[in-house]
Amino acid sequence: MRTLGNILWHIPFLGFLSALATFLVGGLLVITVVGAPIGLGLIQLSKFLLTPFSSVMIDKKNIKSNQNKLWLAYGFIVRIIYFPIGLALAIVNAFQVVGLFLSIVGIPVAIVLAKSLSTYFNPVNKVCVPTYVANEVVSRKAKGRIA
Repeated sequence: MRTLGNILWHIPFLGFLSALATFLVGGLLVITVVGAPIGLGLIQLSKFLLTPFSSVMIDKKNIKSNQNKLWLAYGFIVRIIYFPIGLALAIVNAFQVVGLFLSIVGIPVAIVLAKSLSTYFNPVNKVCVPTYVANEVVSRKAKGRIA
């Protein structure tokens, strides 16, 4: 079913164009070095947009990756500067979600894209992982809360 959803996303709804545009914007931001945290997040988002039914966007802190404290502080500063751009991208994505909801066939795709709204708004320190990895992260968090 996930494969069918990914095919549906690419063929009639041209999802690969969204992935390509996001990748190019992310690449340009990485080249500027100043926008590298945002660019890296947008490149991860473009990987998500290639297979939105088979992958999930999560924070890097959820997978326990050790990051440099200076990089995290710099990412926070860049996130503040990126706020107006992220807001505009999230609004454009919201219009895309509404348009997909209007077509009956696009409802499953719209639900998946609605999940990516937060990443458009704040792509810093996000990573694209397969669905089974995200399910395991959620399971471990639940076990941690119980214990």
